Amino acid sequence: MEYMNTASTPDEEPRWLTDEEQRTWRAYMHAVTLLEDHLDRQLQRDAGMPHVYYGLLARLSETAGARLRMTELAMQAKITRSRLSHAIARLEKNGWVRREDCPSDKRGQFAVLTDQGREVLRRTAPGHAGAVRQALFDRISDEQRKTLHDVMEIVAEGLQPTDANADLPWLR
Repeated sequence: MEYMNTASTPDEEPRWLTDEEQRTWRAYMHAVTLLEDHLDRQLQRDAGMPHVYYGLLARLSETAGARLRMTELAMQAKITRSRLSHAIARLEKNGWVRREDCPSDKRGQFAVLTDQGREVLRRTAPGHAGAVRQALFDRISDEQRKTLHDVMEIVAEGLQPTDANADLPWLR
């Protein structure tokens, strides 16, 4: 599905949200904010890290060799290179990740999950899965879960830039 630009031109009346759309939008924003806070608190309590750091460790653990180029990791995490660099520095300080130079590209680097990082994931993953389940999946039916999946997939697909000149966080 192509992204459709539905923004108003200066000559057109803005397409305001209906009352129902406004209620849905606010409920979505409220839930996402509370869910992120819930997961951040759980991970800070259990592992001393924010949710975004856990996501980086999890992504590395799912790759061959537990390593990814920094640019690829930033792209997968949908964060700026600057934010990734700061996060990796903190994860290195904890001994959970190390950086390695890319042999084929003098400017490139890999982020590599360490054995200590694997261990922190092993200890933390059950509590994180439980927090996600308790906060989200235990509250909705199987049909609602499928609908949520389908809706989020449509939204993500529609927002995924395909233009080579797109303003992407991981290129900033």
